[in-house]
Amino acid sequence: MIFWLLFVIAFIWVVFAVVQDLKSREIANWLNFSLIIFALAIRFFYGVFTKEPWYFVFGLIGLGVFFLLGNLFYYSRFFAGGDAKLLIALGTIIPFSLDYRENIAISLIFLISLILLGGVYSLVYSVVLASKNKIKFIREFKSYSKKYETYLTYSVGFLLLMLIVFFFLLDLVWILLGIIVLLIPLSLIYSKSIESSCMYKYLDSKKVGVGEWLGENIRVRGKKIEGSWDGLSLEEVNFIHKNYRKKILIKQGIPFSPAFLMALIVIFVIYYFFNADWYLFFLFN
Repeated sequence: MIFWLLFVIAFIWVVFAVVQDLKSREIANWLNFSLIIFALAIRFFYGVFTKEPWYFVFGLIGLGVFFLLGNLFYYSRFFAGGDAKLLIALGTIIPFSLDYRENIAISLIFLISLILLGGVYSLVYSVVLASKNKIKFIREFKSYSKKYETYLTYSVGFLLLMLIVFFFLLDLVWILLGIIVLLIPLSLIYSKSIESSCMYKYLDSKKVGVGEWLGENIRVRGKKIEGSWDGLSLEEVNFIHKNYRKKILIKQGIPFSPAFLMALIVIFVIYYFFNADWYLFFLFN
């Protein structure tokens, strides 16, 4: 019963987060905070009703652990602020069971699914962006390829060397190693090309909101406002709205919230349709 209650609430909240993220490139704080409140309230009353206080305790533990993870991902610049807060909020949801081993397994599978599916989703999303901005993307790709030509040359040379090693040892691992080394500069060139050609747009100063990333520094009435990972503060936004009339270059990221929805569905499928013993065996035996 608790599984259904928590999953339905999480699913509804994450769907709202996805819609909001795709529409405005942000996830409102009230959405994440309300998920925490509702999830903990359900755990508390369910624990009182069933006389199992651990339902509530595991919710608090999940909140604490995912709070640390959310901050780690945020300050390492893997997640934006809204994504980090959504991850923290889901920490009150994921520990469905009264068995701590099962909760650890569920949490690990959720995080692994989030990272892997998020990577695939981000790649597909970036390819779509590149196809929509093909001319700009090709121009930027050529520019960055020239800029990182030395790294590319060394990487291609290393791949050729690994092909020679494979010829003598007949072990595919050497070719795989060469491909991985080549993919490092290619990934850097690709990501920078996507960012330069697809991730910037001009907004009317009145439409700029809290948390927006400035694509370039601006000067408003003698005050310099610089872009930062934290985005624009409420004070800066209000100041811009009152005193700035030009369009502002804003940097946008790929909306990552759909990956949360996909990872949540993975958890539902594994937890509900499959016996949990198989992943508990691999994790704890």
